[in-house]
Amino acid sequence: MTAATQPLVSIRNLEVAFQAGAKTVQALSGVSLDVGRGEAVALIGESGSGKSVTLRALMRLHPPRRTRMRGEMLVDGRDVLGMNPRELAALRGPVVSMVFQEPLLALDPVYTVGRQIEEMVRRHTGKSAAEARAQALSLFERVRIPSPERRLQAYPHEMSGGMRQRAMIALALSCSPKVLLADEPTTALDATVQIQILLLLRELQRELGLSIVFVTHDIGAAAEIADRVAVMYGGRIVEQGALVDLLRAPRHPYTQALLKGRAHGAMQKGQRLETIPGSPPDLAALPPGCSFAPRCGHAQPRCREAVPDIVPVARGHEVRCVLVERAVAA
Repeated sequence: MTAATQPLVSIRNLEVAFQAGAKTVQALSGVSLDVGRGEAVALIGESGSGKSVTLRALMRLHPPRRTRMRGEMLVDGRDVLGMNPRELAALRGPVVSMVFQEPLLALDPVYTVGRQIEEMVRRHTGKSAAEARAQALSLFERVRIPSPERRLQAYPHEMSGGMRQRAMIALALSCSPKVLLADEPTTALDATVQIQILLLLRELQRELGLSIVFVTHDIGAAAEIADRVAVMYGGRIVEQGALVDLLRAPRHPYTQALLKGRAHGAMQKGQRLETIPGSPPDLAALPPGCSFAPRCGHAQPRCREAVPDIVPVARGHEVRCVLVERAVAA
């Protein structure tokens, strides 16, 4: 396999556990995921499924003293788990960068947004103050922030939610990363601004050849940006494949339930959305077998005995479900 065909991001059997007092929270259990060069992959699922934990693991942002990580994470051929602090500093920004969910918390409130971008550029590229300033202005223009010269002088609290998120994207792009991680970047925005941010990310991905890992609980948002989708539940990927395959022929009961629980054009006025009964599992006390079994209308005794294996059902389409195992075997 050549460098051009190797995935830019390769995760194998990743386990992440947090120590919370006397409890051990098993946030990720054997996650494996590839992201190709120039590909957009969406991680979807309910809160607590492990989506954001996966993103932060890729940049080693979890507190090291209470976090245990096992498995393999390669980004552009580099072993992330084996990196020392200096190597991690070189990874964050120039190779992998992140757009956080709430930029008001991610941006420093005591510095102007322009200064924060300029500092990032100067630290990682060695450019002069004037060159960094010009690059910050160019980035603001690229993400379509109106009156960019004036906005560079603004503090985060002086900008609207949509403008702050655009500024956060500009900051993430300031060192020309190869991989952009987006952690539910549209959750706190109204519907009109959400679609603008999604279209902007997709446009930037195509123009710059970025690989994007996009976290969301909204499958509609995933449909706007993703080439492939990985569905997460209870710290595991239960189904992954091309976006069109998962929308047309979802195979895991959880994926099917997520799709049934969204509004769509065929719905009639007054029709109730279908909901998933019960609650997501406690990651500090995961049930044996399939974590979704207690909420699944198709669960069988075997589902509660052992975690199902990942089963390929089509090219690039994999499912972790006993029902699919039997269907494929038949």
